[in-house]
Amino acid sequence: MKIIDWYILKRYLATFFVMIMLFVPIGIMIDVSEKVDKMIANEAPGSEILTYYIDFTFYFASLLFPIFLFLSIIWFTSKLANNTEVIAILSSGISFWRFLRPYFIGATIIAIFSFVMGMFIVPKASEGYNDFRIKYLKGGRDKDRETSRVFNQINDNEYIYVSSFTPSTKIGYNFTLENFDGNELKYKITATNIRWIDKDSTYRLSGYTKRIVGEGDDIFEKRNRLDTLFDFDIEDLTPVSYVAETKNLFELNRFIEEQRKKGAPNINTYLVVKYKRWSLPISAFILTIIAVSVSSMKRRGGMGVNLAVGISLAFIYIFFDKVFGTMAEQSNFPPLLAVAIPNILFGILAIYLLNNAKR
Repeated sequence: MKIIDWYILKRYLATFFVMIMLFVPIGIMIDVSEKVDKMIANEAPGSEILTYYIDFTFYFASLLFPIFLFLSIIWFTSKLANNTEVIAILSSGISFWRFLRPYFIGATIIAIFSFVMGMFIVPKASEGYNDFRIKYLKGGRDKDRETSRVFNQINDNEYIYVSSFTPSTKIGYNFTLENFDGNELKYKITATNIRWIDKDSTYRLSGYTKRIVGEGDDIFEKRNRLDTLFDFDIEDLTPVSYVAETKNLFELNRFIEEQRKKGAPNINTYLVVKYKRWSLPISAFILTIIAVSVSSMKRRGGMGVNLAVGISLAFIYIFFDKVFGTMAEQSNFPPLLAVAIPNILFGILAIYLLNNAKR
């Protein structure tokens, strides 16, 4: 690379990471001011608060990645344009595509960085961040679970159902387990409630009834209480809505495959998380092109106009990302298409702006 490439690349990367270091502390201060009362009321230990804000840093930076990228590129490119450096570079015979080379190199570095972060570091941070929220900020009330009319397939032959589930006490009500051989029902277990006993690592069924289907008469077994073992984890019956966010690349693939076999109703939610992780590195290139195209020209309003345009486009991108993601989670809208649409729309916008900038 030549001197001009190193010059732009260093500005690209330095401004991006400085932007993160500027905005993350602001986010932390706002979060502290809003939640310090609940932390004190729930007696959150200092060590866990510190860990929470470390996790918050990665979670927050990942969430606002498009804004940070947009602002950093627009900021330093606008400065280059206002100092007539862009005009000088292009007037020296360098084409606009050649001018973009260090930006693409920087986008590649950021894309690799965001890929590693999104696939392996942010999931762990998301788990700690959400666990702390539930434990200390929501008073132990887990509102991120589906706790009514829970149906699940636990293996190829068995299905379970509870009318309601209480995560804090690990109790499910109106429990039913059905065992099939192909399409033929072999036996059915019902209970008024099922409770997980930590001390014995067993399940306790109250009002237990087992009906074994026979060729002639069915056989019934009844007990007031029965402690037994089942081949499932009661926590897996109602996974938290953010469970996919807490799994790394390999864990997420395995988890989605397991949930697909079980016939999980919210499989689209997990697929949206998976596809978004893959789309984030691609968005680094699209957002880079848009930001350079918007800010490489010297404007009468100066840097302020470029920043206003950049912030608006970044928020529109996040808005589309959220809207189409929610559509896929709440309907039969294809998750892959929902995640791809923002990048497709902004990719078209990037091509249009780039052609205008070249002229």
